[in-house]
Amino acid sequence: MKAVRFHRHGGPEVLQYEDAPDPVAGPGRALVRVRACALNHLDLWERRGMERVMLPLPHISGSDVAGEVVSADGSMPAGTRVMLQPGLRCGSCDACRAGRDNHCVSYDVLGFRSDGGYAELLAIPVENLIPIPPHVEFITAAAFPLTFLTAWHMLVTRAALQKGETVLVLAGGSGVGQASIQLARCLGARVFATSASDKIDRTRALGADAVFDHYSGDYAREVRRLTAGRGVDIVVEHVGEATWDRSMRSLANGGRLVTCGATTGPRAAIDLRHLFARQLSLLGSYMGTFAELRTAARLLFDGSVRPVIDKMFPLADAAAAQQRLEEKGQFGKIVLEV
Repeated sequence: MKAVRFHRHGGPEVLQYEDAPDPVAGPGRALVRVRACALNHLDLWERRGMERVMLPLPHISGSDVAGEVVSADGSMPAGTRVMLQPGLRCGSCDACRAGRDNHCVSYDVLGFRSDGGYAELLAIPVENLIPIPPHVEFITAAAFPLTFLTAWHMLVTRAALQKGETVLVLAGGSGVGQASIQLARCLGARVFATSASDKIDRTRALGADAVFDHYSGDYAREVRRLTAGRGVDIVVEHVGEATWDRSMRSLANGGRLVTCGATTGPRAAIDLRHLFARQLSLLGSYMGTFAELRTAARLLFDGSVRPVIDKMFPLADAAAAQQRLEEKGQFGKIVLEV
């Protein structure tokens, strides 16, 4: 098969479009013909190299995948159109048995310590297959799983979003950002967002009531102004150091900040007096469960939400696709067509 692999860590130039061995699907596993694979920042971190993380080399990245079943150990007909649950679990530890599979002792993400979707073929556990209806295109399906699963887990499971609450979403033009805006609106929240100045109109079109430039000005002050000094109930954070202080100041008393990333750096400071006196909650969030993705997918299938596609590239141009993501020029998801 053809695949995009890197044999050493570095810039986009280390990505090579080349022949690779076809994967073999053993018992309990499916072989999928990949039709589309969406990019995530995880792909960039893998390629650059991560502190204290040893990846198998050569490596095939790609966590967000849609395609057709070639074989599925007798559990699903060949040709079935599917998207893939990106989380990989053991299925037997206490967390997995309790349905908290993103707490699995050996939890992994497709394309991280395993080969992913930058390839024509992919082997994956049968349980990770999610059939998609005929009206959902492969490109749309590939752009959905990781970001919408992450956003669902952040808003619904961790932050316990209630109808009528107010949510501030950081980086509304990013994958997690656009998913969070759509889900929050769909669940009955009032939504504010931040974005780069040239993405404000497009972010507002996703359903945000107000959008603030997070590169200039103080969006926390604007949030206070629009909420009569109260602040928001939930902040969806994944930017990190560059926005942390403003995000904390945007919270109402009793508010919850939920974070799933730190793209501008992992160091953040808090004043503990504000934390306890205002009874704030800081919540970490990572991926989500199998059940959560299947629940969220109903909103995709019935048209309630739809991932925003920024640009599509052929598999052979994966280096150019990653370069676009690295330069932060995208709005929504970048997708490789295989």
